[in-house]
Amino acid sequence: MKKSLAIVALLALIALPALGEKLTGYVSDEKCAAHSSKSAKATDWINPKAFESCAQKCVKDGSPMVFVTEDNKVLKLDADSKQKASAHLGHRVSVTGTVENGTLKIEKIATIKMEAQTKPENHQEEKMH
Repeated sequence: MKKSLAIVALLALIALPALGEKLTGYVSDEKCAAHSSKSAKATDWINPKAFESCAQKCVKDGSPMVFVTEDNKVLKLDADSKQKASAHLGHRVSVTGTVENGTLKIEKIATIKMEAQTKPENHQEEKMH
């Protein structure tokens, strides 16, 4: 009985990472994210009107694509995830995936509409180089 219970517990622990976690955030680039790393949340620096074009320009210029959580934590993307996220560059997204050692492995990704802010705070466009 104890052996069966131990096997079930071990299988449950192995299966947990496979479930994935759901995250909401932004597909950005490392340069923009690093430039705004001191902000408390991503919406403090992301201007919905300028974000997509800025992120696309920076990635085109060589800045690696990253995922920025709502609370402004930057996660690297593995190679497969970069491919999945490329169509969502500069968008707010919902992802299902796993995070290990600061790297996000995306299983599913979907764009979420960004809400335009009524009044920009702290000169957001200036913060997005």
